Amino acid sequence: MKKRVVITGLGCVSPLGHTVESTWAAILAGTPGGGPITLIDPTLHKSRVAAEVKDFDAAALFGHREARRMDRFAQLAMAAAQEAMQDSGLQVTDSNRLRVGCLVGSGIGGSTSLIEQVKVFMKSGPDRVSPFLVPMMIPDSAGGLIAIELQIQGPNWAISTACATGGNALGEAAEVIRRGQADAMLAGGSEASVNDLAMAGLGNMTALTGNNDNPQGASRPFDANRDGFLMGEGAAVLMLESLEHAQARGAKIYGEILGYGSTNDAFHISAPAENGRGAVDCMRMALDDAGLKPEQIDYINAHGTSTPLNDKSETAAIKTTFGEHAYKIPVSSTKSMTGHMIGAAGAIEAMFCLLAIRDGMLPPTINYETPDPLCDLDVVPNQARAAEIDICMSNSFGFGGHNATVIVGRYQAQAD
Repeated sequence: MKKRVVITGLGCVSPLGHTVESTWAAILAGTPGGGPITLIDPTLHKSRVAAEVKDFDAAALFGHREARRMDRFAQLAMAAAQEAMQDSGLQVTDSNRLRVGCLVGSGIGGSTSLIEQVKVFMKSGPDRVSPFLVPMMIPDSAGGLIAIELQIQGPNWAISTACATGGNALGEAAEVIRRGQADAMLAGGSEASVNDLAMAGLGNMTALTGNNDNPQGASRPFDANRDGFLMGEGAAVLMLESLEHAQARGAKIYGEILGYGSTNDAFHISAPAENGRGAVDCMRMALDDAGLKPEQIDYINAHGTSTPLNDKSETAAIKTTFGEHAYKIPVSSTKSMTGHMIGAAGAIEAMFCLLAIRDGMLPPTINYETPDPLCDLDVVPNQARAAEIDICMSNSFGFGGHNATVIVGRYQAQAD
């Protein structure tokens, strides 16, 4: 019997809100998070729209001095981690701090700070480059700062698997607990990639939407007129604990990590494998890990990026994995509202699965207007839907061919 891992705390900062509940309320209302870019000069770019985190005041949260020494991705991660820790009710003391760890990843880390300091270097020379550049730039800085702030000294590292990062972080953190290395792990992802180089690079590879005149309708997963993903930003961090540890302290439990799969397409550095073969293997691995049959999945939060290739290949992969049952499973993409939060996507989408179980509500895929015959599953179009949900699958697929699938379920005192 492998050790059971449950979720006892949630935290997020998103384009839809600065807290879990404000974000979730916006999701159920079908609120679009897209708008004109404000963080950089949008006129330089092909894609001039994004799902930005609005009105985020890092100085008010952390003080001016500390905020200046943190990249935006780390600031967002810190805010999400603080909410998750508070929500969990876990008290860190000298007796347990070595048993509480952190695994928070990022797709591209502190790229904004790197860009800013390259400009300083080119203009004023090496002596003017910030001594805090490397700590701000490296992807593991978020986890390090979280540990310092919360005084947790257990296992702590970062995962960087592009858009699969958040899912891999949750799955690997669960494995840390399962093997007995920690009793509790803060796990998730963070991204702040609305910067000139990321927008230029992704724009030039035609990955981003060009729907600049309709930012709120720009992210349209599974719609026949989708043309690329809407860049998003934000962070999501979840508190994972062994069931025994959570029960011993009387913690509330949102749900349980039932299964985890991780594979690689070994096909192309940015395009998904034909017919989604890597995704199929990943979903099957997660089902096997959970000891579940395909027909036991009640809902899938799809990777659903709103790119022509991804949505088509993911639909094909779900059909291969689930057979005829695929047409009976609601499959929605919350990226239609949050945009693509890159390294944070898998974590916040797993969080949405837990909240869907809690509230009995399926999140919608908004902006769904024109059906695509190649994406013919039940995508919960445009409006949230009441449903009895016990087990959810969250898919995350990233550049480099990385695939991560996490299955979460309603907590039951006795495992079936």
